[in-house]
Formats: sequence, structure tokens, C-alpha cells
Amino acid sequence: MRNRKSTPLLSISEEVATALGEARPVVALESTIISHGLPRPRNLEVAKRLEAVVRENGAVPATIAVLDGRIRVGLLEDDLVLLAESAFMAKISRRDLAAVLARGGDGATTVSATMIAAHLAGIGVFATGGIGGVHRGAEQSFDISADLQELARTPVAVVCAGAKAILDLPKTLEVLETLGVPVIGHGTDTLPAFWCRSSGLGVPHRCDSAAEIAALLRIQSQFGDSTGSLIVNPIPDAAALGNDVVEQALNEALAAAEADAIGGAAVTPYLLSHLNEITKGASLEANIALVENNAKLAAEIAGNLAGAA
Repeated sequence: MRNRKSTPLLSISEEVATALGEARPVVALESTIISHGLPRPRNLEVAKRLEAVVRENGAVPATIAVLDGRIRVGLLEDDLVLLAESAFMAKISRRDLAAVLARGGDGATTVSATMIAAHLAGIGVFATGGIGGVHRGAEQSFDISADLQELARTPVAVVCAGAKAILDLPKTLEVLETLGVPVIGHGTDTLPAFWCRSSGLGVPHRCDSAAEIAALLRIQSQFGDSTGSLIVNPIPDAAALGNDVVEQALNEALAAAEADAIGGAAVTPYLLSHLNEITKGASLEANIALVENNAKLAAEIAGNLAGAA
């Protein structure tokens, strides 16, 4: 992927720009997990920890957000604090990006917006927790995350623990297949279900090491700037929750969401918050463990890609 320079809309930190210019490994990190995904004060702790994990595994972290009407790639500690503490941070998907930039606003980037920013900056590997997908009941609501379309159109490799288990996972896999997005299981033949190591649903491809994944991505890149890739990485066994525990808690959370008439973009944070309450904090700790695990793998993949450049 080509190295890009800062522009009036894109500000790349000196550290990230230097690493890209020297063809050293860089890993993009999203900011929605800081502003909307985790409770205070854990959100700031995790934001700093994710950057540390990337560094410990030989890569440069590039947390991405929109601040003062510019896409910022690589943040200072004060920026992380602002994202963690502000109650007025927009949640930015592809559809929102231009509007927030035009009004000079601030916002945290979701998977789709982070992919766009990473590609503009020349970063090819991105670590997140779990992607969005097809929501349960989408045949009536048509609620399908923009993450899936972004994976089909933006050539960035996304490392995640599968799609969030609150979604319709079989339909999510079907849409990914229709869109031509490669789904690669890291050490697994099945799709991880976020807090759970396996959904029981098969994935089309398996690689058992970061080096194998990097080799696949290098070949994929020769097809041109056509599509992203999804690397699904199971949560560490010690941190995983049981499928039956998650399903029971999820059913309770879904019933509460229906009773409170929660819909649209508010569904996911509502369900995650209720799951944390129902599981007495276990789902939150699992969430943190899996995203750290994904940051580690992403750094290893980026290192292998840079080493072969």
C-alpha cells in the first residue's frame, strides 16, 4: 500500500508518517471503542494498553479519530483523554465522515470509517474487537452494518474476533461471501463469536500463523485495490465465555431492547451494556482480552508484511 502524506483533511502523526516512509509495520486502531464501546475509566486504560500491545509486538500504533475537522492518524495522549472523557463525541461511519469533517467537528471512527482513514494514510492492517454485520431480524428491519460493504470496497486487512455475537452470524457470513470478502480463520476452521471461541459456523480459509496470513494478503494485494480481508481470531481460551452463557444473557438483553423500543445505531451499545450487567462484568473483561489479542496478531501480520516489502 502506498504511503500518503498529510492533507487539509488528513493529519498523520510524525511517528506514523516516519514509520510508513521507512516501510516499518503500522497497525490502525479505531476510536469508537474508546468513546462508545467501553465504560469510563476503563476506556482510556484500554486505549493506552492497545497501543502498548502493538508496540510490544514490533509495530507502530495509529489510533484514528476525527478531531477539529481533520482525520487524525496517530494520536497524542491528550487526544485519547478527550475521546475517553467527552460526552459529545460523534460516532462516525462512512456515511457520516464528510459531514463531520465539513462542520469541523470531532468524532470517533467505527470500523468502516477507520478503514477509509487507514487506506488514505497507507496503512494496510487494522485491529478491532468485532465487526458489525447482519442484525437479527434484518429480513424485517434491513439493519445491516456498513462494515460489510466497507470490507468489499476498501483494501485493508481487518483483524477481529469475528462478528459480534448479538448479530445473525449465518447471514453475516452469507453477505461476506456474496461481497467476495476473504474470511480467514487464524488457527480455526470456524467463525469466532466474539466472547465465544466458536460459533460452530465454518470459515472458508484457515491460516495457522501471522506469516501464513501475510503471504495470503500479499497475493490478495496483487489483484489491485479491490477488497479488504477479514482475519478472524478467536478470543484466548482463558478469557472466553461459554456459548450457553452468552446466548441466555443475549436473549435477556434483546428482550429488554425490544421493551425499551431501542433501534438503529443505538442497539449495539445498548445490548453490550446490558450484557455486561447480566454477566456481572464478565463480557466486558472478555471484550478487553479479545481486542488485545487482536492487536497482537495485527502487529505480527504487519511485521511480516513489512519484512517482505
